[in-house]
Amino acid sequence: MLKTKTFLGIDFGAGSLKIAEFAVTPQEGLRLLRFGVKPLGLAGSQDAAREGALKKALPELLAEGGFLAKEGNLTAPGFQVFSKFVKLPPVDTSKVTQIIQYEAQQNVPFPLAETAWDYQILGSAPGGELEVLLVAIKSETVEKLFSIGEGAGLKMSIVDSSIGALANSFRYNYADQEGCSLLIDIGAKTSNVLLFEANKYYARSVNVGANAITQEFAAEAKLRFDDAEKFKVAEGFVSLGGAYEEPDDPKQAAVSKVARNVLTRLHLQVNQTIQFYRTQQGGSAPVRVFLCGGGSIMPYASQFFQEKLNLPVDFLNPFRNVEIDPAVDVAELEKYAQCFGEVVGLGLRNVVQCPVELNLIPKASLSRQEFNSKKPYLLAAAFVLTAGVFATGWYYSKVADARSYGVSQIKQKVDPFDQAKTKLEAEDARLKRELEEATQMSDWLQQRTQWADILVELRRILKQTEDSVHNKDSVPVGVWIDTLLSTEPTVNVAEEESSAPTARSMYMMDPVLARRYGLIPRGAPDGGAPGGPPPGEEGRGPKPKGGNSTNELSVVKVTFRAVNLNETANNDLIYELERQVKESPLFDPRETSLSGNMDRADAAATTFTFPLNLKLKRPIKL
Repeated sequence: MLKTKTFLGIDFGAGSLKIAEFAVTPQEGLRLLRFGVKPLGLAGSQDAAREGALKKALPELLAEGGFLAKEGNLTAPGFQVFSKFVKLPPVDTSKVTQIIQYEAQQNVPFPLAETAWDYQILGSAPGGELEVLLVAIKSETVEKLFSIGEGAGLKMSIVDSSIGALANSFRYNYADQEGCSLLIDIGAKTSNVLLFEANKYYARSVNVGANAITQEFAAEAKLRFDDAEKFKVAEGFVSLGGAYEEPDDPKQAAVSKVARNVLTRLHLQVNQTIQFYRTQQGGSAPVRVFLCGGGSIMPYASQFFQEKLNLPVDFLNPFRNVEIDPAVDVAELEKYAQCFGEVVGLGLRNVVQCPVELNLIPKASLSRQEFNSKKPYLLAAAFVLTAGVFATGWYYSKVADARSYGVSQIKQKVDPFDQAKTKLEAEDARLKRELEEATQMSDWLQQRTQWADILVELRRILKQTEDSVHNKDSVPVGVWIDTLLSTEPTVNVAEEESSAPTARSMYMMDPVLARRYGLIPRGAPDGGAPGGPPPGEEGRGPKPKGGNSTNELSVVKVTFRAVNLNETANNDLIYELERQVKESPLFDPRETSLSGNMDRADAAATTFTFPLNLKLKRPIKL
């Protein structure tokens, strides 16, 4: 009878996320129902960005692929999993676990307390030693993957290693192969090298992957990683070297050379693995090669390894003995088939007894799953307990009456404190209002001296300008304020007919007041300008017009009068004064500038004038 329950295999790879949904056939085989692939880009191989990329990609791929199953197995990428083959001396079976624990402490590169690890005894060497595959992963890494899966509504049962899942997939599909077979899995960040023969198995992960091609090509072509990856997938191939003609496209030529260089480095690692397998593991020389993984899709990769290894090369077909559901798009599956070796290996864990059965699930996750599995029993116990409570409800009703009486007694004692609390809150609110008013009064007192500060600063600027121009041109210099004009406060221009200042918004500097602040040198002419405010405006400052006014004065227009020397000296004086004003801490240099027309006095005139708009950094509140 066909088992209708389906399950998922999820490969959280470094370069892409791969998912397949399987069912069990009547013959206890594996059937593929649907599959999906989603690239992760460079973020998939970066620890800082990987979690966010997977959180985004997993729900999207589940929705796009129409996956129905909610349970499954997963594998982490090779760069996050530590694996090592170790040999143990012939010992009593009861001591094997203790010795493996010791070997794990010596070999795993992170603390075992923070690690999920497992081992598989693969057999015995001719000398009697036990051959053991030891794998480990940080518990934090697995917890993140579980959290991502649970966030997408999934339940994970098994955490396998990529070399374990690949081994199971190969044994299931190529059990009829004789001699030694070499499997090269080219991943995004790392590659796996596996060797199989009758009763032997050896694997090694190396830090060479297809991302190295993209990164080196991106650096050479000055492209972003994503753009370089798209070009590599669409146009790239592995250069055959030798007398083969280079492509006309310089980018194609560049990526092909980079690909050959990276695969050459991988080939060196493959050769070292073969030599170690033959000399240290007692294995045979391989007679054939299988390629798989995303990096193997690149054109001429198989020809490259055939040339280097002098062996026949074929692509791994992990679906060779897997039944394909008629609803599956076979043409689309063929594009990615060699990338699903780990996914098929994960699916087999739910169907058959596999040669390599590892589970890297952390203790915390296992405890959580065990608790979830016991929930139905806990709910049943809770139901029984609730029924018992209702059966004795008559007794607890009396307790409730007594409690109600006690609460009423306590409330009588608490009410006075609640009234006191209300009064305290009202007093606190009144105190806050008075503090706000005091703060406002303090601000107003500080603003009373602002005009005096402006006049004192102008006096300093005039004196410094005179000294600077005199020292530069060695001529006597005199400059003072002729008129001081304040603009209207800022208003809502949509409600004003004109923003031009009116007679009320300006006044001429009183010579007596100007001399008091040192703004007119003693003995200098007044320019014939009357002093004081306009008639009828005594004692009145600038007032806002109608509309929404902010009651702030932010711009002061000043007309300066200076002794007429000559055109060059006059210009030096004007621009030196402008520079000094812009450097002042009281004025905004971006909106402080010369304005209007300068008085072009003839040579006979004793003085000339020029205007300057002063933008206050701190507007004066009116």
